[in-house]
Amino acid sequence: MATTDRQATTLALAHALSAAERGLAVIPLSRTKLPALRSPHHDDPSHPPCRGECGRFGHGVHDATTDPTRIRALFAAAPRATGYGIACGLPPHHLVGVDLDTKNGTDPCGALRALASRHGFTVPPTVVVLTPSGGRHLWLGGPPDVVVPNSAGRLAPGIDIRGAGGYLVGPGSRTEHGTYRAAPGTAGLAPAPCPPALLRLLLPPPRAHHPTPPSAGDHGQGLVQFVLAAHEGQRNTRLFWAACRAHENGTGPELVEPLVDAARTTGLSEREARATIASAARLTGR
Repeated sequence: MATTDRQATTLALAHALSAAERGLAVIPLSRTKLPALRSPHHDDPSHPPCRGECGRFGHGVHDATTDPTRIRALFAAAPRATGYGIACGLPPHHLVGVDLDTKNGTDPCGALRALASRHGFTVPPTVVVLTPSGGRHLWLGGPPDVVVPNSAGRLAPGIDIRGAGGYLVGPGSRTEHGTYRAAPGTAGLAPAPCPPALLRLLLPPPRAHHPTPPSAGDHGQGLVQFVLAAHEGQRNTRLFWAACRAHENGTGPELVEPLVDAARTTGLSEREARATIASAARLTGR
């Protein structure tokens, strides 16, 4: 390996270890921004789906860790890594990445400003990473009991979201197109909490309708239906979204029990449901 490649790997490891000290789980990346380690099951298509349960490296974002010993081992197994990825959705930050991509003539920054104006939120000061193509990544913190999905262009052209199961290229990473760098004055910031109005835009919209429990009365029927329509993997996210809307509409207290009942119908425990609703109340300032 060329000396410059060795230096890039050493530098990437140093940046990755620094990120891990801040509670950010990392993996090594290649110059293509893809995970640097090949799947151990690549040559065995019959192998059942594995997210690292086999104990070997090569499971992409599922390898992400904050353990410095394991990080060094990952990079030792990936000697051509020149960057690192930061896993989203994991504690303690539950990172949500807003990727503003300027390619193809889009204006994602303008689109985000328009969304903020339309929905009444302000993007708080937070970590901003400048990309080689002229775009930027905004780091935001999500609630611990909500799963923010990945999406591409759903909010607006050029705005991609990195949520649970996704990752962001960390600052200091070198790629085929250049180096990712923290914007001046933001490197030392912690990921700011995602504004509630923006968080709602990131969650899946209602798509199905179910009968509403009688206890919901004439208020919030759509919100209860939204929770009842949740499938496994969506239950906390849908409940949180509905509870936020209820609190902002002034019907939060009277919809607590109907929402709890609906959440229990989908398979959540009463304790989980009440914790999620309480989190929504805190986030909306109620």
